[in-house]
Amino acid sequence: MRSAILFACAALSCHATTYFLTVGGLGGEPEFEQRFSGWAKDVDKSLKGAPDSTAVTLFGADATRARIQATLKDFGSKAKKDDALVVMLMGHGTFDGSEYKFNIPGPDLSAIELASMLDKVPATRQLVVNMTSASGGSLAALERQNRVVICATKSGTEKNATIFARYWVEALRDPAADTDKNDSITALEAYRYAEKKTSSFYTTQKRLATEHSVLEDTGKGDAVRDPNAENGQGLVASRFVLLRIGATSKAIARSPEKLKLLGRKEEIEQAIDKLKYEKAAMRADEYKSKLSQLLIELAQIQEELDK
Repeated sequence: MRSAILFACAALSCHATTYFLTVGGLGGEPEFEQRFSGWAKDVDKSLKGAPDSTAVTLFGADATRARIQATLKDFGSKAKKDDALVVMLMGHGTFDGSEYKFNIPGPDLSAIELASMLDKVPATRQLVVNMTSASGGSLAALERQNRVVICATKSGTEKNATIFARYWVEALRDPAADTDKNDSITALEAYRYAEKKTSSFYTTQKRLATEHSVLEDTGKGDAVRDPNAENGQGLVASRFVLLRIGATSKAIARSPEKLKLLGRKEEIEQAIDKLKYEKAAMRADEYKSKLSQLLIELAQIQEELDK
């Protein structure tokens, strides 16, 4: 059984690399400058030591369009099809009714320009987390098949400074974000954590919410606040592992073979998620049969991981 599992994992690109680019944009005021750079630094700390990853963090005077473009060009020269790309933007954004721009030192970066840069990176799996004001205005330009797009605002008309980034950063270091307790935090789990915390902030402060985060991962649909099987959003995000934490992270550090097993485990968990999305269109007995097969294999792999 062990050799069969390892053989299966070897064919799944278990050693894929995730490329992270985090950018803290212009604040305009000392308070915001400190906030945006601080969030960017916190993300960088969370990513330090993450297995099979490369992380670049830009803030302050370094967060220019030229540096962003150079970083993504470098990623593009190294990344393979099976790798993943994560871009996280924090700061102020603007939207004039037709074009979104990310406020950075020097020329601002438009969503169209960013999308063009991302399209040149071979990594098939991509995640863009735009946490700026008016970030919803960037969605149309950024959405693409196999790309998860998360925005702090539902449209370009929500122009107040956002706090979604605060809780996104928190999600990357709080074990509570790992809701299924599999020692991995996915894009969907981090989104739900940050969305819930952001909504709670406005409620507890008795303030009118000026931001409403949304997610889109089909490449062609409408962004939603609550991704689920009924609206068809969230499946790709549920498969996108951002970070491995706890015992899983330690196991990878001790044994590369564990990483292969984890790759297969994640594939099965993703297959289970996909099956749940397809449940409504299947016969009950067919659903139970397929689910049972997946659960059995998942238990066998977990047994190997626990050794």
